[in-house]
Amino acid sequence: MAKLTKKQKEMAKLDSEKLYSVDDAIKTIKELATAKFDETIEVAMNLGVDPRHADQMVRGVVSLPSGTGKDVKVAVFARGDNADKAVAAGADKVGAEDLMEDMQAGNLDYDRVIATPDMMGVVGRLGKTLGPKGLMPNPKLGTVTPNVEQAIKDAKGGQVEYRVEKAGIIHSGIGKASFSEGDLRKNFDTLVNAVVKAKPSGAKGKYVRKVSVSSSMGPGLKIDLAEIEGA
Repeated sequence: MAKLTKKQKEMAKLDSEKLYSVDDAIKTIKELATAKFDETIEVAMNLGVDPRHADQMVRGVVSLPSGTGKDVKVAVFARGDNADKAVAAGADKVGAEDLMEDMQAGNLDYDRVIATPDMMGVVGRLGKTLGPKGLMPNPKLGTVTPNVEQAIKDAKGGQVEYRVEKAGIIHSGIGKASFSEGDLRKNFDTLVNAVVKAKPSGAKGKYVRKVSVSSSMGPGLKIDLAEIEGA
């Protein structure tokens, strides 16, 4: 029988049913994040919604105060002065019909797609390409805007999008294992508070049913919902 590694022994001691305080969960997850890369610390929220109904959809953006620790790739649909501004602001790819054709060819290695309002005629043709990946620019999310400079700054500065999946779960990274416990706690609170405030009108019964914290390669630890205001 193969010997267990130190990490496996520590994980074996964990009680999968235990409810952790947010601080204890973050501390424990950080201690277990011993992979050879800087693991992402993630939050999963099980919500009492059915996103198949429009009045139960939960989606939005929130800026994490401590950033994400991730190099965010941004594509921008813009022409003229706006295209120049997007390049100057650090967009990874800027274009119009040429960018559309590039995406239709399968080049979709982006975390955020932004468009100026006048480009939506072009972007609209990419609905079936960008929609399933959650990349379609949307005015409600601030990704259809004449102010491309601010949108790029937000995207690269720690803004994350959250969107409930079919099973009623939201997954989002809140930083890296190398972040301090304090920075991860700030990001956790900011994300969770945003989701709680985004409770849709059609939500019935208990809204936040379960919250857990994990790392890329680690287990999920359940959070005591008594710590989450509005849950």
